Amino acid sequence: MGLFDRLRGGRPPADRRGTLDRASGRGDLAHLEQFVATRRGVEGYVEPRTAVTETTILLVAADGEWTRRRIDGPDVARRLSRELAIPVYDAQVTGYPQRMRDWSARQRSKDHR
Repeated sequence: MGLFDRLRGGRPPADRRGTLDRASGRGDLAHLEQFVATRRGVEGYVEPRTAVTETTILLVAADGEWTRRRIDGPDVARRLSRELAIPVYDAQVTGYPQRMRDWSARQRSKDHR
């Protein structure tokens, strides 16, 4: 039970599983599937569960565009990557591709125009 749950005197919601984040849902999977279907050269990067967020998968397209969604654990991320026929990496081991940072920088510069 987390601090806020103890302060409220209640039990934590079942779908929180010890984090401050919500669990993944069908909408998350649909978004990931759509991202892969509409972009080329997509790779997946599995990000571990933390005290604040559930396990996530970050998808990066060939041009660096990226998206991140919750996933129900590393095994689900790997299974999804097999189903979508994309490579998947452990983000803690490989880090993130430079093209992702470059894309994000281009987006920030567009926002400041």
